[in-house]
Amino acid sequence: MSDDDPLLSLSPEEMRRRGYAAVDRIVDHLAELEDRSPWREFGGNFPALTPPPAEGREFDAVAAELDAAVFDNITHVDHPRFFSFVPGPGNFMGALGDLYASGFNIFAGTWMASAGYARLERELIAWIAGAFGFPDGAGGLFTSGGSAANLTALAAARHVRLAGDMASAVIYASDQTHSAVERALRILGFRPEQYRKLESDGGFRLDPAALERAVHEDRRAGLTPFCVVANSGTTNTGAVDPLPALADLCDAEGLWLHVDGAYGACAAFCARGADALTGLGRADSIAFDPHKWLFQPFEIGGVLVRDPAHLRDAFDVRPEYLRDTATMSGEINFCEFGPQLTRSARGLKLWLAVQCFGTEEIARAIDRGFEMAEFAGDRLAGLPDWEVVTPAGMGVITFRAAPEGWDGAACDALNDAIARRQRAERAPDAVVTTQLRGRVVLRLCPINPRLTRDDIAGAIARLDELKKRARDDMSP
Repeated sequence: MSDDDPLLSLSPEEMRRRGYAAVDRIVDHLAELEDRSPWREFGGNFPALTPPPAEGREFDAVAAELDAAVFDNITHVDHPRFFSFVPGPGNFMGALGDLYASGFNIFAGTWMASAGYARLERELIAWIAGAFGFPDGAGGLFTSGGSAANLTALAAARHVRLAGDMASAVIYASDQTHSAVERALRILGFRPEQYRKLESDGGFRLDPAALERAVHEDRRAGLTPFCVVANSGTTNTGAVDPLPALADLCDAEGLWLHVDGAYGACAAFCARGADALTGLGRADSIAFDPHKWLFQPFEIGGVLVRDPAHLRDAFDVRPEYLRDTATMSGEINFCEFGPQLTRSARGLKLWLAVQCFGTEEIARAIDRGFEMAEFAGDRLAGLPDWEVVTPAGMGVITFRAAPEGWDGAACDALNDAIARRQRAERAPDAVVTTQLRGRVVLRLCPINPRLTRDDIAGAIARLDELKKRARDDMSP
């Protein structure tokens, strides 16, 4: 090898061989997934990983090591029967989109570097904004996920409404709001006492009357209410806050309305989701996650704002070394609208999936999540010793085993035992617990579009069997 030979390079033939092998492995994973348990029990005996070698190793050996050490030691959140948290169903076209984005190594920060991709992201953002009910001229960008999207939106709200004077500012949300919001406020420099977590109503929603009282009390105390965070699909129950009433209140009080729609906002692409999300388009900003209910591989989130100038005002910094990237009319530098200069082309996978599957099939896939949650409720209603705690809504249902005569603490222990047994036995289904009003419940989020009614029926039957065994073990 001479000093001028290319480094870190492969022949076209070898690139194809390795690439085809990787695609074959991914296809095998997807084709065989339903026959496995979504669970993996992680003990302390992981296969060893080879330390970085001085000389490169054969690809086949490296790929085999990946299988044994990594792919055999992950929980399959893309499994149709992974009902826990918010599933990440993914799809093959999205995976190919990531391959394209990485293979072409697109730098998505400036128009100069990626005008073609910038147009694609801008058009996708406009399409999503329209579905959410935003007016023409709204804008935004893709982020890593809901956490970054909420952070970006709240940074814009802080900049626009407070202009650096944060000392007396107050932010309001319900006690069902995702922890990502609290974390974002901490990063932005707000003190814990500036974040008002208001008790949710009987439907686990933010109560406009309670919010109005809190705002007026804080104003009388000399504080500065400035932002309300509403939910369009909470993680716990799928609850949607009363967006029209909250928008009316925010308009009257001069408050920024941010909607955390990381889970539920993308339901707007189907008819029943759009009905449930009435008022979404009145927000000042919205966080959303295509890697949830638009079925994309991790990671892709997004933030929308009614006035994209608010993002630019909050984030645009123009150093001398970027002077040649200044944009003309019709061009956009996405680095000026968020915290990242170096950005990947996250939107490519979403665009590819939308183009290849079409909006009608995506709408049907979203609607199936509603149907599956409702079907689960119907199955539970026919079984003894079960109670539905929150009915199916926005693709989420919570329920618990509650045998007659058992007190709340005993039922909590029983439901914890059901969930533990399911994991320990590597059951064909993945269901975890949450707590509502201090009580342990089981939670089902059946939004994977490859899910069937037989899958739901089988999962409920297996939970019922686990309940019987756990109940017998715990009975005096």
